[in-house]
Amino acid sequence: MDRQVAQALGITAKTAGTHIERIYAKIGASTRSTATLFALQHGLLDSLEAVPRDQR
Repeated sequence: MDRQVAQALGITAKTAGTHIERIYAKIGASTRSTATLFALQHGLLDSLEAVPRDQR
């Protein structure tokens, strides 16, 4: 996941990983599913529709 985020943002995978870890800590999440639930509860995601593999 870090690689895809990094590529989308134009940063290194290590930097993306660091940012993701800090976000997880701030929202109290330890897994992607917990982070997803947080995002849904706070209106950051519209739905859980599947993202096409080529956009991951």
